[in-house]
Amino acid sequence: MDVPAGPSLELSVSALPPRSIAVVLGTRPELVKLTELIRLLGPAAHVVHTGQHYDEELSGRFLTDLGIPEPTYLTGIGGQPRAVQISAGLAQLDALFLAEPPLAVVVQGDTNAALAGALAANARSIPLVHVEAGLRSHDRNMPEEHNRVLIDRLADVLCAATPENRENLLAEGIRADLVDITGNTVVEAVHSQLPSSDERFAHLERLGLTPDGFVLATVHRPENTDDAAALRAILTELAALAAEVPVVLPLHPRTRARIEAAGLVDLLAPLRVTRPLGYRDFLALARHAALLVSDSGGVQEEVTVLGRPLVVVRNSTERPEAMADFATLVAPGPELGRAARAALALGAGGRARLAALPSPFGDGLASRRIVALLVRLVSSGVTTYAAVA
Repeated sequence: MDVPAGPSLELSVSALPPRSIAVVLGTRPELVKLTELIRLLGPAAHVVHTGQHYDEELSGRFLTDLGIPEPTYLTGIGGQPRAVQISAGLAQLDALFLAEPPLAVVVQGDTNAALAGALAANARSIPLVHVEAGLRSHDRNMPEEHNRVLIDRLADVLCAATPENRENLLAEGIRADLVDITGNTVVEAVHSQLPSSDERFAHLERLGLTPDGFVLATVHRPENTDDAAALRAILTELAALAAEVPVVLPLHPRTRARIEAAGLVDLLAPLRVTRPLGYRDFLALARHAALLVSDSGGVQEEVTVLGRPLVVVRNSTERPEAMADFATLVAPGPELGRAARAALALGAGGRARLAALPSPFGDGLASRRIVALLVRLVSSGVTTYAAVA
């Protein structure tokens, strides 16, 4: 859809009652990607945090850093198995939506929090907007794949980030009039949260790093951390790479626990291990890393905005758009080291080429488009997908 004009959008949003739009989230990527949408909604937004990412050092700092208003918190969900997270979240959201019915519910991505929010909206016949609809890895071993397919089936407005995402939805029989290509909200998140050059260089100096002189790595996905052999393979390759170039590893608490349980702590010695980073600090490092190595879905998008090369350590990806120019998909093991060295060998010229490319995830106006769709949905009086099918 066309980008809505500024004053007209703000005027439309101002007509929404306070706390009338429930934005259900539970993880750090959701906080990042929904910040601008929450800001645009203003008093109309009712942020509900399921606590799926429950560590105060992580999600708590993200809330503060991003300036998100104090959410309504659910309880007893963080650290639980997937089925418990979804069922406990659904039960609490159902009670919340009964006590304080929203005009619409917004969920983002493919988390357990998003699925719980989608199911709760559906159970109460509340219109559902799915941000980042249509991602597909076609890998049924990924719990997220099941989540995102189910959410798309329940949604009344499907906000596809790319034309490829839209085609995925149409191929599955989703009605074309329910799908809009909005771009991905990660683009505006990166632009708004990236520190100034002075701040970035000061951060690098504090860590003893030089621009384009280090590798930034993250590892957190269960397929890599819960498999001791995969975790060993990744850390072994990163340790070998650290003999040639500094490798910075912000360590997720869950990953650290798995490393300790698997007896792999010695492999951390060559790496520059840091505590988990706030989003701005992470972007400051990512902007000047010669290479990123990660299993994160969000990082696959962020490098396309920052113009940095990435090695994705996963069995599959739901973001093939990043693979065309910015990223290489590898399995844990020697292929990781080979891909990393090949990317580093491209040097400044390779990074300059990437920096000149537009992100395949949009123009940085996704949140405005999504809020306009949300306002249109609410003002139309539509109740649920079933009502318009």
